[in-house]
Amino acid sequence: MSKKKPSPKLGTEGAIDKKLAPQPENDKTTQLAAHTADGAGEKMNTNTGLPINDDQNSLKAGDRGPTLLEDFILREKITHFDHERIPERVVHARGSGAHGVFQVYESLADVTKAGFLNDPKRETPVFVRFSTVAGSRGSSDLARDVRGFAVRFYTPEGNFDLVGNNMPVFFIQDAIKFPDLIHAVKPEPDNEIPQAASAHDTFWDFISLMPESAHMIMWAMSDRALPRSYRMMEGFGVHTFRLINAEGKSSFVKFHWKPLLGTHAVAWDEAQNISGKDPDFHRRDLWDAIESGAFPEYELGLQIIPEEDEFKYEFDLLDPTKLVPEELVPVQRVGKLTLNRNPDNFFAETEQVAFHLGHIVPGIDFTNDPLLQGRLFSYTDTQLTRLGGPNFQEIPINRPILPVYNNQRDGFMRQTINKGKTSYSPNSLGNNDPQQVKEAEGGFVSYRERIEARKERLRNKSFFDHFSQARLFFNSQSEPEKNHIVDAFTFELGKVKTIAVRERMLGILAQIDKGLATQVAYGLGLHLPTEISANQSVSADGAPADYQSVQVEGSLGKSDALSMANTVKDTIKSRKVAILVADGADADSISVIKNKLEAEGAVVELIAPRGGMLTAENDEQFEADQSFLTAASVLFDAVYVAGGANAVATLEAEANAVHFLNEAFKHCKPIAAHQDAMQVIEATYFSNKLPPDYKQDTVLSEGILMGEVDSNYADLFVKMIAQHRFWEREKPRLVPA
Repeated sequence: MSKKKPSPKLGTEGAIDKKLAPQPENDKTTQLAAHTADGAGEKMNTNTGLPINDDQNSLKAGDRGPTLLEDFILREKITHFDHERIPERVVHARGSGAHGVFQVYESLADVTKAGFLNDPKRETPVFVRFSTVAGSRGSSDLARDVRGFAVRFYTPEGNFDLVGNNMPVFFIQDAIKFPDLIHAVKPEPDNEIPQAASAHDTFWDFISLMPESAHMIMWAMSDRALPRSYRMMEGFGVHTFRLINAEGKSSFVKFHWKPLLGTHAVAWDEAQNISGKDPDFHRRDLWDAIESGAFPEYELGLQIIPEEDEFKYEFDLLDPTKLVPEELVPVQRVGKLTLNRNPDNFFAETEQVAFHLGHIVPGIDFTNDPLLQGRLFSYTDTQLTRLGGPNFQEIPINRPILPVYNNQRDGFMRQTINKGKTSYSPNSLGNNDPQQVKEAEGGFVSYRERIEARKERLRNKSFFDHFSQARLFFNSQSEPEKNHIVDAFTFELGKVKTIAVRERMLGILAQIDKGLATQVAYGLGLHLPTEISANQSVSADGAPADYQSVQVEGSLGKSDALSMANTVKDTIKSRKVAILVADGADADSISVIKNKLEAEGAVVELIAPRGGMLTAENDEQFEADQSFLTAASVLFDAVYVAGGANAVATLEAEANAVHFLNEAFKHCKPIAAHQDAMQVIEATYFSNKLPPDYKQDTVLSEGILMGEVDSNYADLFVKMIAQHRFWEREKPRLVPA
């Protein structure tokens, strides 16, 4: 696989590209900051530079006496250790990051003056952080949750942060409700349970009283909340932003990230198993892919809406609980993001990166989305606490690629050593430097939006429709996806102990889809409310008038873009495939399969009853990558059972091998087996569920391939893996989701 050159590194002086940020040779600030940090071939010293003679023993009064307070080296080391941990993010605490580059395909100067969107020759350095939302830093990657998708563009005009999620909408319409949402979804304060899970009373109590959450909760209960990997999930800017061109003309825009590997998910039962087998599954997947050269790639998509079309649709563009269906406004793919370098230090980069929606560049601006407006305040406020003060922008991962000149001074952990007498403007003692930048020279000017209104704590009536897009989303799902949503609601509400909360949620679901509500009610052993109104879930005690829901029938019955059944299914790049082997395996057929899969970009591992070297049927020696004790089917996308009489007999008798196959079938994964391995398949629980012709050399709807291994067989297996899953196995509900 060809490797793209790694993205240039952030230097300790903050510059990624010296061409974009030239530094004077006599700049002592740069010289003082430019320390190497890898320690290779260096001598140990203290933080003041004092050489350390003994790092193994503290200073004592005698070799068995008390440690002396004067041991400044011990004090420095312990004090630094005591303060190594910073407060974790309130939300999005669990994350993974990567460096990369972005390049626009063609100039977008007709709609924006943003430089990184105008020059197809420019590679813009980026840093991306993926995350879960509800859990702490130590929680599992596979929790049912929204995933953060935050991208920082280091441009010559400054940093632009596109801080979004893998879902295009949100739970609430106004930022004033955000603390309530997070308090509700976090572990309950009396017992700090459950961790990284929404399946508990306080969350569903809140959701059942907030009909505006109806659309987002459908996404959260769908397979979108269980991505196969960060490399296989979409990203969205969530809010409606503005693009502004050089003439000052404004357009509305929705930002999308489209993964080139397609959008894929795991099953809920599988996610729970992965959390036990490898809670770092997504973090490890991203790291390993980049290290191997299988660089994650996404295309930036824009939905551009002329300002004159602001009120054209049945929904309000400023409502963050609504999306713009792609059938109404197609997504234009305008550039590519490639992640090609892992961080050198997780804490210094991934943990200390401070994203903020307010980090924009000329050509991009905000709208009056009330959730967006609140976030513009919140991000700076939280970084001040988390990173210890106002100088968090001087941390290398946060610095722009151009030198910073302004009159801000001092504060905790100041890095810049400013020269001169003046730190105010205007001034005559310092030539009035640094000087303001005229708009024509690239100075940022906020969009001149005309505003004439009264101050009110109200919402526009255009925000009152809470169910039409939730209904659109459900109607757009494939049958397996709908089944998974039913199972998710049944599981989550089944964990809720307060019956009244369950019943209120059934009322919400009934307004989205009566069949959905009926199936969930059956699973909970409850009946649907006899009378359901659009406002039945709202507390009558002081409920704001603007929460009164209205029913709107959207013009779209379904949207193909909302179902993952319609995603990319033409590649197996970076897919992980397990080959089950044992002593006496048929080496030739293993080579055919392995070579073909690796040629297509897949990662292949040989899994055996024990580790170490094995002997093939032809006495050839080969090595197992893992044993059944360290491997698990949930960590792979597909499985192949090798042939060879002795190997087959061993695998049939190996309970872990049979369980590996049973679990792979349960999770609807492609399964292939050498024709000699029929007895291993027949030892599984699912063999009697297969049609009589499954022994033929053909791919069936159940995703089982048997037969003589040759190039045609290998090609069929590749096509099966590219399909991701054979969800139709669940249709008779013989296999749990």
